[in-house]
Amino acid sequence: DQSVWWTDILDQKLYRCSWPDKDIAVYDTPEPLGSFAFKDDGPVILAAFASGFAWFNTDTLEVIWLEQPEFLPGEGRFNDGRADRQGRFWSGTMVSNPGDGRPPTGRLFCMDARQNLSRHEQALHISNGLCWSPDSKQMYFADSLRGEIYRYDFDGQIGTIGNKSIFSKAPAGGAPDGAGVDASGRIWSATWGIGKVLVYEADGNLIAEVPVPASQPSCIAFGGENLNLLFVTSARDGLSGDELTSERSAGNIFVYQTNATGLPESQYKTNTAKA
Repeated sequence: DQSVWWTDILDQKLYRCSWPDKDIAVYDTPEPLGSFAFKDDGPVILAAFASGFAWFNTDTLEVIWLEQPEFLPGEGRFNDGRADRQGRFWSGTMVSNPGDGRPPTGRLFCMDARQNLSRHEQALHISNGLCWSPDSKQMYFADSLRGEIYRYDFDGQIGTIGNKSIFSKAPAGGAPDGAGVDASGRIWSATWGIGKVLVYEADGNLIAEVPVPASQPSCIAFGGENLNLLFVTSARDGLSGDELTSERSAGNIFVYQTNATGLPESQYKTNTAKA
């Protein structure tokens, strides 16, 4: 419907901007909303709230909880997530106090079409950057605190990952945050701390840098009628008063015309016959 959606996690709000006319709608969420996927029908999203997975009706604001897994010691909340091309929803958690020296207890979960939840990764600090290659044979996933993006072999038929390897490491002072893949298979990674979106070829080579007028870009998405507009979110959290004075655009959404073409965002596909 030519709209761009984003979440303000800490303020517990979901935003929708109708792109042609720039009208903005704001929805209050019951918990911090780390990530979400559109459903294959109706005004309902599958939300990864801080404590777990739920249906969230954007018309009525009704919440129907599906799964709230028991958290491990030090595991704080759900963070980044996305639907894969086969219609499953993946979301990972992050620790309560990143960088405090305690063992990381974040995990990566997947909810299938029957709303069954499975775990696929563990010992994470901050889950981020989930995206898939155009052919679904590779999955990309980052741990922001480690500054690393990982690549996995992905079996789209059964939804499993394997053969983990380091795809890239962020430059000094940077942390890989939200990411996406374009139609050519290039990975676009919002890199927190250095004010850039870094663009990698599928072999891991860095080929371009998109400067962002805010030091903490947090995620990217392609949109527009031709999927050639790059939308970049950013954050104000953690910046000092002096930094905010010099960085007046922090927390804004930035839009770039590109020569790249994105891919349609995958939706969560449902099967109500839960096993």
